[in-house]
Amino acid sequence: MKILVLNAGSSSLKYQLFDMDNGNVLSKGACERIGAGGTITHKRPNAEPFYEELDLANHSKALARVLELLCSAEYGVISSIDEIGAVGHRVVHGGKMLESCIVTESVIKYLETIVPLNPLHGPPAIAGIKSCLELMPSVPQVTVFDTSFYSSIEDFRYIYPIPYEFYENDKIRRYGFHGTSHRFVSYELAKVMGKPIEDLKIITCHLGNGSSVTAVEGGKAIDTSMGFTPQEGIVMGTRSGSIDPTIVTYLIKSKGYTAEEVDNILNKKSGLLGITGLSNDCRNVTEAAENGNARAELAIKMLVNSIKKYIGSYIAEMNGVDAIVFTAGIGENQWNIREKVCENMSYLGIEIDADKNKNFERGVPFEISAEGAKVRTWIIPTDEEYMIAIDTERLAKK
Repeated sequence: MKILVLNAGSSSLKYQLFDMDNGNVLSKGACERIGAGGTITHKRPNAEPFYEELDLANHSKALARVLELLCSAEYGVISSIDEIGAVGHRVVHGGKMLESCIVTESVIKYLETIVPLNPLHGPPAIAGIKSCLELMPSVPQVTVFDTSFYSSIEDFRYIYPIPYEFYENDKIRRYGFHGTSHRFVSYELAKVMGKPIEDLKIITCHLGNGSSVTAVEGGKAIDTSMGFTPQEGIVMGTRSGSIDPTIVTYLIKSKGYTAEEVDNILNKKSGLLGITGLSNDCRNVTEAAENGNARAELAIKMLVNSIKKYIGSYIAEMNGVDAIVFTAGIGENQWNIREKVCENMSYLGIEIDADKNKNFERGVPFEISAEGAKVRTWIIPTDEEYMIAIDTERLAKK
């Protein structure tokens, strides 16, 4: 079966077409600047990428062009749309949806009701789904939710210590994000370690411009750093992570900022960018720190310390840990962050081999544990799209 995986952003549409018989990616690409011009980059194995500037007024126009390219004589990889067995949609926030599901009218209506919980990612995801139903009405559509991996978290970990009616009436609770990534790398870890995931206690560190840490016990998430929104948790590229909530009311009441302005500050002007005043890119911040920039050095220390806190607390929650996983842009590629995170944690059994950590093999699961370390530490490339494709195939075949 061939599965098309779509990830719709506010002005973008990323796609991958999988052949699930062998797990190969037949084609992938991205439409960008939707609604403000438009570009598309279309890639196939062993071929030069195709790039085009065109008018993409909306997500429907973008998807139509993607389908044309997938089926075209010159750039295509399939003969017709009929070869696509199902479409999987990445949906960041699923609210009460506890697992991936086939798209129905009631699913779409429910997703529309929770847009206030997810104003940035919700509308484009819904637009992508509706575009598919319009252009591919006979093809099964599946929604895969980043939040559903956290349906196993117990109430005392997801309910906030605020008046209980805010949970009952407004559904304010910890939802967690990056769940598809955390689920993929935890199961991939069990595979490469040759152990049943039911027997493992794992801490997965998805570190990128947006970052989260998750405790996984027996294949189920028991806690995670992101909360009601992706804002909570560790220091990120432009997000502050966890802060004293009174800072928000102080900025509004004493400094005259509006709620919208504070939201913009905490989500788009904070984190590494806010601390350094230079960049939200950890590579640039690392380079500046190495050149003696004091604020860049401070930012790296704050980032590392925030990750360490979550690792330590999750070891306490699970009464131990068998493995630590680093994944995503920073986790997979920046040896200096991994090294600093794992420093001075030998008491907890976490020790890495400095040479392996610096000279790791990219693109494959790679162990960086020191010889004899009680806790095994790995770099595992994430593949959220393939995880979505697996769920989509499973549900479509039903």
